[in-house]
Amino acid sequence: MSDAKNAKFSLNVMTNKQRTKVLFAEADNSFTDVLISFLTLPLGTIIRILKQHYGDEASAPVFGCLNTLYNGFSNLDVNYFWTEGCKEMLLNPISSFEAEYRKLKLDINETMPAEYFICESPKCGRKYPKILHMKSVYYDTATCVCGAIMARNVVTKEFEADANCGGVFTISTESFVISDDLRVFPNTRGFTQTLRNLGITNMDLGELRHVTFGFSEIMDLLKGSLLSRTPLTDVILGKRQMEYYAKIKSEPGILFHEIDKEENSYSKKMILKVMVQKSTNKLLFAQSNEDFVDFLCTLPAIPLGGVEYLLGSNSCFTCVSNLYRSVANNIDYKYLETLKIRLTKPRLVHGYMSENQILPLREESFTPTYCAEFSSVKFLQGQGKYVQGSTLYNISDDLTVTPYCTATEIPSSDIKELKFEIGFEEGLSILKASVTSKSALTNSLKINPIIKKQPKQEP
Repeated sequence: MSDAKNAKFSLNVMTNKQRTKVLFAEADNSFTDVLISFLTLPLGTIIRILKQHYGDEASAPVFGCLNTLYNGFSNLDVNYFWTEGCKEMLLNPISSFEAEYRKLKLDINETMPAEYFICESPKCGRKYPKILHMKSVYYDTATCVCGAIMARNVVTKEFEADANCGGVFTISTESFVISDDLRVFPNTRGFTQTLRNLGITNMDLGELRHVTFGFSEIMDLLKGSLLSRTPLTDVILGKRQMEYYAKIKSEPGILFHEIDKEENSYSKKMILKVMVQKSTNKLLFAQSNEDFVDFLCTLPAIPLGGVEYLLGSNSCFTCVSNLYRSVANNIDYKYLETLKIRLTKPRLVHGYMSENQILPLREESFTPTYCAEFSSVKFLQGQGKYVQGSTLYNISDDLTVTPYCTATEIPSSDIKELKFEIGFEEGLSILKASVTSKSALTNSLKINPIIKKQPKQEP
Protein backbone atom coordinates (compact mmCIF):
# COMPACT_ATOMS: atom_id res chain seq x y z
CA MET A 1 0.00 0.00 0.00
CA SER A 2 1.37 3.40 -0.96
CA ASP A 3 1.18 6.57 1.13
CA ALA A 4 -2.44 7.70 1.11
CA LYS A 5 -1.42 11.26 0.31
CA ASN A 6 0.64 10.24 -2.73
CA ALA A 7 -1.36 7.51 -4.46
CA LYS A 8 -2.68 8.53 -7.89
CA PHE A 9 -5.14 6.93 -10.30
CA SER A 10 -5.58 7.67 -14.01
CA LEU A 11 -9.08 7.57 -15.50
CA ASN A 12 -10.36 8.05 -19.04
CA VAL A 13 -13.55 10.06 -18.75
CA MET A 14 -16.23 10.67 -21.38
CA THR A 15 -18.36 13.80 -20.93
CA ASN A 16 -21.39 14.99 -22.86
CA LYS A 17 -21.08 17.55 -25.65
CA GLN A 18 -21.93 20.41 -23.33
CA ARG A 19 -19.21 19.30 -20.89
CA THR A 20 -21.72 19.48 -18.08
CA LYS A 21 -21.98 15.80 -17.21
CA VAL A 22 -19.72 12.77 -16.96
CA LEU A 23 -21.21 9.92 -18.99
CA PHE A 24 -18.80 7.23 -17.83
CA ALA A 25 -15.21 6.60 -16.84
CA GLU A 26 -12.77 3.80 -17.65
CA ALA A 27 -10.55 2.75 -14.75
CA ASP A 28 -8.13 -0.04 -13.95
CA ASN A 29 -8.65 -2.59 -11.21
CA SER A 30 -6.71 -0.63 -8.56
CA PHE A 31 -9.18 2.28 -8.73
CA THR A 32 -12.15 -0.12 -8.89
CA ASP A 33 -10.81 -1.94 -5.82
CA VAL A 34 -10.81 1.34 -3.85
CA LEU A 35 -14.32 2.12 -5.08
CA ILE A 36 -15.60 -1.31 -4.03
CA SER A 37 -13.88 -0.88 -0.65
CA PHE A 38 -16.50 1.79 0.14
CA LEU A 39 -18.96 -1.09 0.68
CA THR A 40 -16.70 -2.61 3.34
CA LEU A 41 -16.34 0.51 5.49
CA PRO A 42 -18.27 0.45 8.79
CA LEU A 43 -20.70 3.35 9.21
CA GLY A 44 -18.73 4.64 12.20
CA THR A 45 -15.53 4.62 10.16
CA ILE A 46 -17.18 6.64 7.38
CA ILE A 47 -18.33 9.28 9.87
CA ARG A 48 -14.87 9.42 11.47
CA ILE A 49 -12.72 9.66 8.33
CA LEU A 50 -15.00 12.19 6.61
CA LYS A 51 -15.00 14.34 9.74
CA GLN A 52 -11.20 14.12 9.90
CA HIS A 53 -10.88 15.06 6.23
CA TYR A 54 -13.43 17.88 6.03
CA GLY A 55 -12.76 19.39 9.43
CA ASP A 56 -15.30 20.61 11.94
CA GLU A 57 -18.93 19.63 12.04
CA ALA A 58 -20.01 22.72 10.07
CA SER A 59 -18.26 21.49 6.92
CA ALA A 60 -18.36 17.72 7.47
CA PRO A 61 -21.19 15.94 5.62
CA VAL A 62 -24.24 14.85 7.59
CA PHE A 63 -26.02 11.55 6.95
CA GLY A 64 -29.38 11.19 8.64
CA CYS A 65 -28.81 10.51 12.33
CA LEU A 66 -25.48 8.76 11.94
CA ASN A 67 -23.50 11.84 12.95
CA THR A 68 -25.59 12.54 16.05
CA LEU A 69 -25.55 8.85 17.01
CA TYR A 70 -21.75 8.75 16.69
CA ASN A 71 -21.20 12.11 18.41
CA GLY A 72 -23.55 11.13 21.22
CA PHE A 73 -21.50 8.05 22.00
CA SER A 74 -18.32 10.10 21.70
CA ASN A 75 -19.64 12.58 24.28
CA LEU A 76 -21.04 9.93 26.62
CA ASP A 77 -18.76 9.72 29.65
CA VAL A 78 -16.57 6.63 29.68
CA ASN A 79 -17.97 5.73 33.12
CA TYR A 80 -21.23 4.69 31.45
CA PHE A 81 -19.37 2.02 29.47
CA TRP A 82 -18.25 -1.20 31.08
CA THR A 83 -14.67 -0.38 30.12
CA GLU A 84 -12.82 2.29 28.19
CA GLY A 85 -12.10 -0.35 25.56
CA CYS A 86 -15.83 -0.76 24.85
CA LYS A 87 -16.07 2.91 23.90
CA GLU A 88 -12.88 2.69 21.84
CA MET A 89 -14.20 -0.26 19.81
CA LEU A 90 -17.49 1.57 19.23
CA LEU A 91 -15.91 4.80 17.95
CA ASN A 92 -13.21 3.05 15.91
CA PRO A 93 -14.96 -0.01 14.49
CA ILE A 94 -12.80 -2.69 12.95
CA SER A 95 -13.70 -4.10 9.55
CA SER A 96 -13.56 -7.75 8.61
CA PHE A 97 -11.70 -6.59 5.46
CA GLU A 98 -8.65 -5.11 7.16
CA ALA A 99 -6.32 -7.64 5.51
CA GLU A 100 -7.65 -6.46 2.12
CA TYR A 101 -7.26 -2.78 3.07
CA ARG A 102 -3.54 -3.25 3.54
CA LYS A 103 -3.24 -4.43 -0.08
CA LEU A 104 -5.10 -1.49 -1.63
CA LYS A 105 -3.20 1.10 -3.60
CA LEU A 106 -4.97 3.66 -1.42
CA ASP A 107 -6.36 2.76 1.99
CA ILE A 108 -8.49 5.73 3.05
CA ASN A 109 -9.00 4.11 6.46
CA GLU A 110 -5.22 4.13 7.05
CA THR A 111 -5.43 0.65 8.56
CA MET A 112 -2.79 -0.15 11.14
CA PRO A 113 -0.46 -3.12 10.57
CA ALA A 114 -1.76 -6.46 11.83
CA GLU A 115 -0.86 -7.45 15.37
CA TYR A 116 -0.06 -10.97 16.50
CA PHE A 117 0.18 -12.58 19.91
CA ILE A 118 3.72 -13.70 20.67
CA CYS A 119 4.99 -15.45 23.77
CA GLU A 120 8.21 -13.74 24.88
CA SER A 121 9.05 -16.19 27.64
CA PRO A 122 12.59 -17.56 27.12
CA LYS A 123 11.32 -20.97 28.28
CA CYS A 124 8.70 -21.19 25.54
CA GLY A 125 9.42 -22.21 21.98
CA ARG A 126 5.98 -21.35 20.52
CA LYS A 127 6.82 -18.16 18.65
CA TYR A 128 4.72 -18.48 15.52
CA PRO A 129 2.95 -15.15 14.85
CA LYS A 130 0.85 -16.46 11.96
CA ILE A 131 -0.61 -19.21 14.12
CA LEU A 132 -1.44 -16.77 16.93
CA HIS A 133 -3.16 -14.13 14.83
CA MET A 134 -6.87 -13.88 15.52
CA LYS A 135 -9.56 -11.45 14.53
CA SER A 136 -11.85 -10.50 17.39
CA VAL A 137 -12.69 -7.35 19.31
CA TYR A 138 -13.90 -9.48 22.20
CA TYR A 139 -10.85 -11.62 22.84
CA ASP A 140 -8.03 -9.12 23.29
CA THR A 141 -5.67 -10.90 25.67
CA ALA A 142 -4.02 -14.30 25.48
CA THR A 143 -2.19 -16.68 27.78
CA CYS A 144 0.27 -19.13 26.27
CA VAL A 145 0.12 -22.84 27.08
CA CYS A 146 3.39 -22.31 28.97
CA GLY A 147 1.49 -20.00 31.36
CA ALA A 148 3.06 -16.72 30.28
CA ILE A 149 0.99 -13.70 29.29
CA MET A 150 1.44 -13.15 25.57
CA ALA A 151 2.37 -9.76 24.12
CA ARG A 152 0.79 -8.21 21.05
CA ASN A 153 3.41 -7.26 18.50
CA VAL A 154 3.04 -5.55 15.14
CA VAL A 155 3.74 -8.00 12.35
CA THR A 156 6.92 -7.55 10.37
CA LYS A 157 6.97 -7.24 6.59
CA GLU A 158 7.94 -10.85 6.11
CA PHE A 159 4.50 -11.88 7.35
CA GLU A 160 2.48 -9.35 5.33
CA ALA A 161 0.76 -10.35 2.11
CA ASP A 162 2.38 -9.14 -1.08
CA ALA A 163 0.29 -6.19 -2.26
CA ASN A 164 1.54 -6.66 -5.81
CA CYS A 165 0.53 -10.32 -6.18
CA GLY A 166 -2.75 -9.41 -7.90
CA GLY A 167 -5.97 -7.53 -7.42
CA VAL A 168 -7.65 -7.08 -4.07
CA PHE A 169 -11.36 -7.33 -4.86
CA THR A 170 -11.04 -7.55 -8.65
CA ILE A 171 -8.69 -9.34 -11.05
CA SER A 172 -5.53 -7.31 -11.57
CA THR A 173 -5.56 -7.58 -15.37
CA GLU A 174 -9.08 -6.20 -15.82
CA SER A 175 -10.38 -2.69 -16.42
CA PHE A 176 -13.88 -1.45 -15.69
CA VAL A 177 -16.47 1.03 -16.90
CA ILE A 178 -18.03 3.20 -14.19
CA SER A 179 -21.15 5.29 -14.75
CA ASP A 180 -21.82 8.67 -13.19
CA ASP A 181 -24.11 7.00 -10.64
CA LEU A 182 -21.52 4.29 -9.86
CA ARG A 183 -22.80 1.35 -11.84
CA VAL A 184 -19.75 -0.79 -12.61
CA PHE A 185 -19.23 -3.18 -15.55
CA PRO A 186 -16.18 -5.17 -16.70
CA ASN A 187 -14.72 -3.42 -19.74
CA THR A 188 -15.25 -6.47 -21.94
CA ARG A 189 -18.65 -5.95 -23.51
CA GLY A 190 -17.65 -3.73 -26.40
CA PHE A 191 -18.21 0.00 -26.83
CA THR A 192 -21.71 -0.26 -28.29
CA GLN A 193 -22.95 -2.64 -25.59
CA THR A 194 -21.44 -0.44 -22.89
CA LEU A 195 -23.34 2.58 -24.20
CA ARG A 196 -26.53 0.54 -24.32
CA ASN A 197 -26.05 -0.67 -20.74
CA LEU A 198 -25.63 2.92 -19.56
CA GLY A 199 -28.53 4.26 -21.62
CA ILE A 200 -26.24 6.48 -23.70
CA THR A 201 -26.54 7.19 -27.43
CA ASN A 202 -23.82 8.29 -29.84
CA MET A 203 -25.50 11.69 -29.94
CA ASP A 204 -24.66 12.17 -26.25
CA LEU A 205 -20.91 11.60 -26.63
CA GLY A 206 -18.70 14.63 -26.31
CA GLU A 207 -15.14 14.97 -25.03
CA LEU A 208 -12.73 12.26 -23.83
CA ARG A 209 -10.64 13.51 -20.94
CA HIS A 210 -7.78 12.08 -18.94
CA VAL A 211 -8.29 12.67 -15.24
CA THR A 212 -6.11 11.99 -12.21
CA PHE A 213 -7.62 11.06 -8.85
CA GLY A 214 -5.70 11.39 -5.61
CA PHE A 215 -6.61 11.11 -1.95
CA SER A 216 -8.79 14.24 -1.87
CA GLU A 217 -10.74 13.20 -4.96
CA ILE A 218 -11.36 9.74 -3.50
CA MET A 219 -12.68 11.29 -0.30
CA ASP A 220 -14.92 13.56 -2.36
CA LEU A 221 -16.14 10.50 -4.25
CA LEU A 222 -16.96 8.69 -0.99
CA LYS A 223 -18.90 11.73 0.17
CA GLY A 224 -20.62 12.06 -3.20
CA SER A 225 -21.62 8.40 -3.26
CA LEU A 226 -23.72 9.10 -0.16
CA LEU A 227 -25.01 12.59 -0.99
CA SER A 228 -25.42 12.78 -4.74
CA ARG A 229 -26.80 10.92 -7.74
CA THR A 230 -23.94 12.21 -9.93
CA PRO A 231 -20.75 11.88 -7.87
CA LEU A 232 -18.34 11.59 -10.83
CA THR A 233 -19.74 14.77 -12.39
CA ASP A 234 -19.57 16.50 -9.02
CA VAL A 235 -15.93 15.59 -8.43
CA ILE A 236 -14.53 15.80 -11.97
CA LEU A 237 -16.46 18.78 -13.30
CA GLY A 238 -16.81 20.52 -9.97
CA LYS A 239 -20.60 20.74 -10.07
CA ARG A 240 -20.87 20.04 -6.35
CA GLN A 241 -24.51 19.02 -6.44
CA MET A 242 -24.22 17.18 -3.15
CA GLU A 243 -27.25 18.53 -1.33
CA TYR A 244 -29.63 16.05 -2.95
CA TYR A 245 -30.16 13.74 -0.02
CA ALA A 246 -30.45 16.59 2.44
CA LYS A 247 -33.78 17.40 0.75
CA ILE A 248 -35.14 13.85 0.79
CA LYS A 249 -37.75 13.06 3.40
CA SER A 250 -37.67 9.50 4.60
CA GLU A 251 -41.03 7.81 4.44
CA PRO A 252 -42.14 6.06 7.61
CA GLY A 253 -41.55 2.35 7.69
CA ILE A 254 -39.60 0.25 5.24
CA LEU A 255 -40.16 -2.11 2.36
CA PHE A 256 -38.79 -5.40 3.63
CA HIS A 257 -37.09 -7.84 1.33
CA GLU A 258 -36.85 -11.56 1.80
CA ILE A 259 -34.18 -12.53 4.30
CA ASP A 260 -33.74 -16.20 5.12
CA LYS A 261 -36.10 -17.13 7.92
CA GLU A 262 -33.35 -18.84 9.83
CA GLU A 263 -31.40 -15.57 9.83
CA ASN A 264 -34.07 -13.67 11.75
CA SER A 265 -35.64 -16.51 13.70
CA TYR A 266 -33.48 -15.75 16.73
CA SER A 267 -34.59 -12.12 16.97
CA LYS A 268 -35.67 -11.06 20.42
CA LYS A 269 -37.98 -8.25 21.44
CA MET A 270 -37.00 -5.24 23.52
CA ILE A 271 -39.31 -2.74 25.20
CA LEU A 272 -38.76 0.93 24.39
CA LYS A 273 -40.70 3.59 26.28
CA VAL A 274 -41.39 6.73 24.25
CA MET A 275 -42.56 10.05 25.68
CA VAL A 276 -44.80 12.07 23.36
CA GLN A 277 -46.17 15.57 23.88
CA LYS A 278 -49.94 15.33 23.53
CA SER A 279 -50.54 18.90 22.38
CA THR A 280 -48.05 18.78 19.53
CA ASN A 281 -47.94 15.05 18.80
CA LYS A 282 -44.15 15.36 18.96
CA LEU A 283 -41.72 12.76 20.26
CA LEU A 284 -39.80 14.17 23.24
CA PHE A 285 -37.44 11.30 24.01
CA ALA A 286 -37.29 7.56 24.48
CA GLN A 287 -36.24 5.77 27.64
CA SER A 288 -34.40 2.47 27.72
CA ASN A 289 -32.03 0.31 29.67
CA GLU A 290 -28.84 -1.14 28.23
CA ASP A 291 -30.32 -3.65 25.77
CA PHE A 292 -31.66 -1.08 23.29
CA VAL A 293 -28.57 1.12 23.69
CA ASP A 294 -26.33 -1.89 22.99
CA PHE A 295 -28.36 -2.40 19.81
CA LEU A 296 -27.63 1.21 18.81
CA CYS A 297 -23.95 0.61 19.63
CA THR A 298 -23.89 -2.09 16.95
CA LEU A 299 -24.99 0.26 14.15
CA PRO A 300 -21.61 2.06 13.70
CA ALA A 301 -19.95 -1.33 13.14
CA ILE A 302 -22.23 -2.31 10.24
CA PRO A 303 -20.44 -1.88 6.88
CA LEU A 304 -22.09 0.08 4.09
CA GLY A 305 -22.56 -3.11 2.10
CA GLY A 306 -24.22 -4.66 5.14
CA VAL A 307 -26.74 -1.81 5.19
CA GLU A 308 -27.52 -2.50 1.53
CA TYR A 309 -27.94 -6.21 2.21
CA LEU A 310 -30.21 -5.71 5.22
CA LEU A 311 -32.37 -3.15 3.44
CA GLY A 312 -32.62 -5.05 0.19
CA SER A 313 -30.51 -2.46 -1.65
CA ASN A 314 -33.15 0.13 -0.71
CA SER A 315 -31.12 2.38 1.58
CA CYS A 316 -31.87 5.63 -0.32
CA PHE A 317 -28.16 5.93 -1.11
CA THR A 318 -28.78 5.53 -4.84
CA CYS A 319 -25.14 5.36 -5.90
CA VAL A 320 -24.13 3.02 -3.09
CA SER A 321 -27.05 0.77 -4.05
CA ASN A 322 -25.85 0.83 -7.67
CA LEU A 323 -22.34 -0.10 -6.57
CA TYR A 324 -23.67 -2.92 -4.38
CA ARG A 325 -25.87 -4.29 -7.18
CA SER A 326 -22.92 -4.09 -9.58
CA VAL A 327 -20.87 -6.35 -7.31
CA ALA A 328 -23.85 -8.65 -6.80
CA ASN A 329 -25.10 -8.80 -10.40
CA ASN A 330 -22.95 -6.97 -12.99
CA ILE A 331 -19.49 -8.24 -12.13
CA ASP A 332 -19.18 -11.96 -12.67
CA TYR A 333 -17.32 -14.20 -10.24
CA LYS A 334 -14.45 -14.56 -12.70
CA TYR A 335 -13.66 -10.83 -12.33
CA LEU A 336 -13.71 -10.90 -8.53
CA GLU A 337 -11.04 -12.33 -6.28
CA THR A 338 -13.40 -14.92 -4.69
CA LEU A 339 -14.91 -12.21 -2.46
CA LYS A 340 -18.38 -11.75 -3.96
CA ILE A 341 -20.26 -13.40 -1.08
CA ARG A 342 -18.22 -11.60 1.57
CA LEU A 343 -18.90 -8.26 -0.17
CA THR A 344 -22.63 -8.78 -0.64
CA LYS A 345 -23.30 -10.51 2.71
CA PRO A 346 -20.58 -9.02 4.91
CA ARG A 347 -19.97 -10.20 8.45
CA LEU A 348 -18.91 -8.18 11.45
CA VAL A 349 -15.64 -8.84 13.22
CA HIS A 350 -16.10 -11.35 16.03
CA GLY A 351 -17.21 -9.71 19.26
CA TYR A 352 -19.27 -6.74 18.09
CA MET A 353 -22.62 -8.52 18.29
CA SER A 354 -24.31 -9.30 21.56
CA GLU A 355 -26.45 -12.36 22.19
CA ASN A 356 -29.48 -10.06 22.14
CA GLN A 357 -28.93 -8.86 18.57
CA ILE A 358 -32.22 -8.14 16.76
CA LEU A 359 -30.84 -7.66 13.24
CA PRO A 360 -30.04 -10.69 11.04
CA LEU A 361 -26.32 -9.96 11.14
CA ARG A 362 -23.59 -12.51 11.38
CA GLU A 363 -20.04 -12.23 12.57
CA GLU A 364 -16.85 -13.99 11.66
CA SER A 365 -16.24 -17.21 13.49
CA PHE A 366 -13.47 -17.43 16.05
CA THR A 367 -11.50 -20.62 16.47
CA PRO A 368 -9.06 -20.56 19.41
CA THR A 369 -5.63 -21.95 18.60
CA TYR A 370 -4.08 -24.77 20.53
CA CYS A 371 -1.26 -22.42 21.54
CA ALA A 372 -3.19 -19.98 23.71
CA GLU A 373 -6.22 -19.31 25.86
CA PHE A 374 -7.95 -16.09 24.87
CA SER A 375 -9.85 -13.75 27.19
CA SER A 376 -11.10 -10.16 27.33
CA VAL A 377 -10.45 -7.04 29.36
CA LYS A 378 -12.61 -4.78 27.16
CA PHE A 379 -15.92 -6.66 27.21
CA LEU A 380 -16.15 -7.78 30.81
CA GLN A 381 -19.86 -8.63 30.64
CA GLY A 382 -19.69 -10.60 27.39
CA GLN A 383 -19.29 -9.76 23.74
CA GLY A 384 -21.35 -6.87 22.43
CA LYS A 385 -22.02 -5.55 25.95
CA TYR A 386 -21.10 -1.88 25.76
CA VAL A 387 -22.97 0.23 28.33
CA GLN A 388 -23.66 -0.46 31.96
CA GLY A 389 -27.07 -1.84 32.82
CA SER A 390 -27.49 -0.10 36.16
CA THR A 391 -28.44 3.14 34.40
CA LEU A 392 -31.42 4.21 32.33
CA TYR A 393 -30.74 6.20 29.18
CA ASN A 394 -32.52 8.88 27.18
CA ILE A 395 -32.55 8.48 23.40
CA SER A 396 -33.53 11.55 21.40
CA ASP A 397 -35.33 11.45 18.06
CA ASP A 398 -31.97 11.84 16.30
CA LEU A 399 -30.55 8.86 18.27
CA THR A 400 -28.38 10.89 20.63
CA VAL A 401 -27.87 8.78 23.76
CA THR A 402 -27.53 10.53 27.14
CA PRO A 403 -27.91 9.46 30.79
CA TYR A 404 -31.55 9.39 31.83
CA CYS A 405 -32.94 12.70 33.02
CA THR A 406 -36.55 13.50 33.98
CA ALA A 407 -36.18 17.28 33.86
CA THR A 408 -38.47 18.86 31.27
CA GLU A 409 -40.34 22.16 30.97
CA ILE A 410 -43.41 20.38 29.61
CA PRO A 411 -46.08 19.66 32.25
CA SER A 412 -46.64 16.00 32.97
CA SER A 413 -50.31 16.34 32.03
CA ASP A 414 -49.19 17.05 28.44
CA ILE A 415 -46.96 13.95 28.22
CA LYS A 416 -48.11 10.51 27.17
CA GLU A 417 -45.99 7.39 27.53
CA LEU A 418 -46.08 4.84 24.72
CA LYS A 419 -44.48 1.41 24.77
CA PHE A 420 -43.03 -0.25 21.68
CA GLU A 421 -41.74 -3.75 21.14
CA ILE A 422 -38.51 -3.51 19.16
CA GLY A 423 -37.70 -6.61 17.16
CA PHE A 424 -36.49 -7.58 13.70
CA GLU A 425 -38.74 -5.33 11.58
CA GLU A 426 -38.47 -2.36 13.93
CA GLY A 427 -34.69 -2.77 14.02
CA LEU A 428 -34.49 -2.62 10.23
CA SER A 429 -36.75 0.44 10.21
CA ILE A 430 -34.51 2.19 12.73
CA LEU A 431 -31.44 1.30 10.67
CA LYS A 432 -32.98 2.75 7.52
CA ALA A 433 -34.24 5.88 9.26
CA SER A 434 -30.80 6.41 10.84
CA VAL A 435 -29.23 6.87 7.40
CA THR A 436 -32.05 8.83 5.78
CA SER A 437 -33.73 10.97 8.43
CA LYS A 438 -32.94 13.30 11.32
CA SER A 439 -36.01 11.98 13.15
CA ALA A 440 -35.17 8.30 13.22
CA LEU A 441 -37.51 7.22 16.01
CA THR A 442 -40.51 9.19 14.76
CA ASN A 443 -40.13 7.84 11.22
CA SER A 444 -39.20 4.26 12.04
CA LEU A 445 -41.82 3.73 14.76
CA LYS A 446 -44.52 5.77 12.96
CA ILE A 447 -45.13 7.92 16.01
CA ASN A 448 -47.38 10.52 14.39
CA PRO A 449 -50.28 8.24 13.39
CA ILE A 450 -50.32 6.52 16.78
CA ILE A 451 -51.42 9.36 19.02
CA LYS A 452 -53.95 11.93 17.92
CA LYS A 453 -54.11 15.46 19.16
CA GLN A 454 -56.34 15.81 22.13
CA PRO A 455 -59.65 17.64 21.46
CA LYS A 456 -59.87 21.09 22.86
CA GLN A 457 -61.65 21.34 26.19
CA GLU A 458 -64.79 23.47 26.18
CA PRO A 459 -64.70 26.37 28.61
